[in-house]
Amino acid sequence: MASTTGESSRILHEIETLKSAKFDLERRISALESQLHNLNQPHNNGVSNASSTSPSTFPHGLSPDMIYRYSRHLLLPSFGVQGQLRLSKSSVLVVGAGGLGSPALLYLAASGVGRLGIVDHDVVELNNMHRQIIHTEAYIGRSKVESAAATCRSINSTVQIVEHKEALRTSNALEIFSKYDIIVDATDNAPSRYMISDCCVVLGKPLVSGAALGLEGQLTVYNYNGGPCYRCLFPTPPPTTACQRCADSGVLGVVPGIIGCLQALEAIKIASAVGDPLSGRMLLFDALAARIRIVKIRGRSVQCEVCGENSEFKAAQFQEFDYEKFTQSPLSTSPLKLKLLEPNSRISAREYRDRLHSNESHVLVDVRPEHHFKIVSLPNSLNIPLASLDGRLEEVVSALKEEEHKHKQKSKSSSNGDVELYVVCRRGNDSQRAVKYLQENGYPSAKDIIGGLEGWAQEVDPTFPSY
Repeated sequence: MASTTGESSRILHEIETLKSAKFDLERRISALESQLHNLNQPHNNGVSNASSTSPSTFPHGLSPDMIYRYSRHLLLPSFGVQGQLRLSKSSVLVVGAGGLGSPALLYLAASGVGRLGIVDHDVVELNNMHRQIIHTEAYIGRSKVESAAATCRSINSTVQIVEHKEALRTSNALEIFSKYDIIVDATDNAPSRYMISDCCVVLGKPLVSGAALGLEGQLTVYNYNGGPCYRCLFPTPPPTTACQRCADSGVLGVVPGIIGCLQALEAIKIASAVGDPLSGRMLLFDALAARIRIVKIRGRSVQCEVCGENSEFKAAQFQEFDYEKFTQSPLSTSPLKLKLLEPNSRISAREYRDRLHSNESHVLVDVRPEHHFKIVSLPNSLNIPLASLDGRLEEVVSALKEEEHKHKQKSKSSSNGDVELYVVCRRGNDSQRAVKYLQENGYPSAKDIIGGLEGWAQEVDPTFPSY
């Protein structure tokens, strides 16, 4: 057994070493290809001929390579040479290299945007793969910006890719945004949306904003040609309970893919001055119904605190504004960790494991939604979702009585043995809410398991699935 474990560790170590080497090689190859392309401009497909037509002889300024690469764009009467030229002179910043940012970045790079910036501070994870198609398994554990930049360069070495491997904050947003013509918001949280929109208003930048969650998505363009900003539509942040992320609620991978492609389209329309961008209108996408609707949204509000007629919201106010406090939600992508209970009402995953091993009589209630429970659960747990706990207390009573009866039979005693009540959820937040409710309704000794099933996977059983 020990030799098998040792061999597995050796193989895993060698795989990681090879992946690291592959990552470094791919980055180096991408950089060299870009460098080689720059050195060879202008050229004529490698043919040396003094009488050949030089790129400088074309009045429009497109090189032979550009004409060939973007020929399908150029063939469009409504786009043509002028559209491609404007695109090649434009700069676009994509904030977020995740589910929305991945397809947006791929198509913006492929279309020939002159300069493409990427902002993200996160790393690639295995659970990104189903939707964040710009990344590959070889980049797991590495910077999303580095991964996305390498892919963009491999698609189009003529585009200048700028990497911003940092979290976007009020302290750096103005400096970063000022370098680009168009901003694409590919984030998934309320404070970032307000911050990005406000920064665009301060700097006068058009904002392509998209969102995707579950099986639905939406898209619009803010702060463009007198159109509204994000705050015009949402002057007051929604309640935190309404601000869900795909890490908590899930998302079908193709949904952000579709919205991200449409974000690239809107950015291209703005950059090329071709078409009618979605300013003052919002696209709503329903994946299951295969339906896209365009609805009119309210125009710019004269009372808007940021873009309104009497607004005094400038760079100084932006840099001092607390977006986390304003929205009551964190900028960080890390899961929320509540602290609702006293320490004596909580136990660690290890402590629960020890009580299992000691055959302690107890009932474990799992308060996750039923579809979560079907994914994975601890043995002998009773699933009562938090939302239905109030109406199903009798099931808790019955489970405790049944366990007490078993305890009496085992111990062959008529005494009432104490049967403990534990509560678990995914991350240890809903379990605290449930324990607080139980303690207020006749179960003062109820305890939650700190960190939930994720805590179990981290502290007790590394093979236990995380999701």
